[in-house]
Amino acid sequence: MWTCSQMRLFFSSVAGLGDKGKIRKGLGIALGPKISRLPREAHRYKRRPERIFAACNGKYNGTMSAEPRYTDDHAKAGLDFQFPAIETWRNQFPGYEIEIDDPELTSVCPKTGLPDFGILTIRYMPRERCLELKSLKEYLYSYRNLGIFQENIVNQVLNDIVKATDPVWAVVKGVFRPRGGIATTVEARWPRP
Repeated sequence: MWTCSQMRLFFSSVAGLGDKGKIRKGLGIALGPKISRLPREAHRYKRRPERIFAACNGKYNGTMSAEPRYTDDHAKAGLDFQFPAIETWRNQFPGYEIEIDDPELTSVCPKTGLPDFGILTIRYMPRERCLELKSLKEYLYSYRNLGIFQENIVNQVLNDIVKATDPVWAVVKGVFRPRGGIATTVEARWPRP
């Protein structure tokens, strides 16, 4: 039975590209009418991902570590930070909605140290207190160099807004730019379901 790394080598040779884009003739790729010098069973895997998956013992990538890469410390990272208080001012009118956008929210992934960029939208219906915007801006700046997961940012902002203003309802939505090809949208609501 082939190992996953041998199968990857086989498929890269079938594609005809080796290191630096050169054709790998020595590895036995199919050259015209000639058959590859790879073992006969290798041809069964060509264009059949389900067989590759089975050959890797049911794992997508048989070489990945079985150890968890993210720990509880990563999950809690940034939540014990002392965020600055958000100032408020007294509301003068009942029954209206406020929407605030921060199109330049930045933070840092606690595992990789890579930057995260996102758009944070805060919508709420004030009860007695409204958010003071300069104070909110300084509060959001505190996330800039903080190692914290994107999901935790949205929920922490919601908690701090609720603590500061006691709104009728509030929604915080974070739309984060793709990193590694995956974009994230997180939305948290108050009151919590």
